[in-house]
Amino acid sequence: MRARIYQPAKTAMQSGTAKAKGWVLEFAPDSARSVDPLMGWTSSDDTQAQVRLRFDSREAAEAYANERGIAYDVSDPKPRKANIRPRGYGENFATDRKGVWTH
Repeated sequence: MRARIYQPAKTAMQSGTAKAKGWVLEFAPDSARSVDPLMGWTSSDDTQAQVRLRFDSREAAEAYANERGIAYDVSDPKPRKANIRPRGYGENFATDRKGVWTH
């Protein structure tokens, strides 16, 4: 049983990184999924693939895996560049605009 420890990326539905601060331990699937011939649904006998554990820090996730003898791989997060525009949204209403603001 192998696990992956990573820090999740922010979702497309949010602009901030509020729920992407913690670390996740997720088990890799042991067997391939099979297709049900009648309904066409995919299923698996592997219940560990449904488990996703959340931790406050990377060290806590690694300690949990070491404590229980779980082999794991750690994926380091890629650093994000800040997307800050000078003057930002307030520039739309500035009194010192050089051009006319139209739609």
